[in-house]
Amino acid sequence: MTLDPFYPIFDHTDWLKRMLPLGVKLVQLRIKDRPDQEVRSEIETGRDLCRAHDAVLVVNDYWQIAIEAGCDWVHLGQEDLDDADLRAIRKAGLKLGVSTHDDDELERVLAMEPDYVALGPVYPTILKKMKWHQQGLPRVTEWKQRVGSIPLVGIGGMSVERAPGVFEAGADIVSAVTDITLNDDPEGRVRQWLAATR
Repeated sequence: MTLDPFYPIFDHTDWLKRMLPLGVKLVQLRIKDRPDQEVRSEIETGRDLCRAHDAVLVVNDYWQIAIEAGCDWVHLGQEDLDDADLRAIRKAGLKLGVSTHDDDELERVLAMEPDYVALGPVYPTILKKMKWHQQGLPRVTEWKQRVGSIPLVGIGGMSVERAPGVFEAGADIVSAVTDITLNDDPEGRVRQWLAATR
């Protein structure tokens, strides 16, 4: 299965309702600090929206709910991996995306045979405080050589203008968050992303 090269991340299904009709085909729902029942409802809504638009939904972190809701993909950060039951995830047929930031983390996740590897932050990011400095494009190239045929996602400080260089460096997919959600015209920005990545 080939994943779409444009991979926006949103924190609420209201964003999916706005962006999926524009042609977004790969999206992550990353929900933080909300009650479990609300998370479950959001994931189920996101699942249904993505199926209606023939799009791939990736659920961040909540792998148990993703399994129960019959979702297809889950994304886990390094801390999430410590507590996740990878056997249960695989047994349920979910595909797995993982975050990496350094050599040790990459070696760890390659042993898990992930379905994509995310590298970040490629550029400085305002989304969350990180102990890692920007990775830069040479690291994207190095990571792609190391992961081989596994899709590589570049994330962190991404913009439409930076995307071509990230693809050129070796990324298969570019993920964006604040470049869309903080834009004065999010729909217009997504259209620019789609034009730049198709």
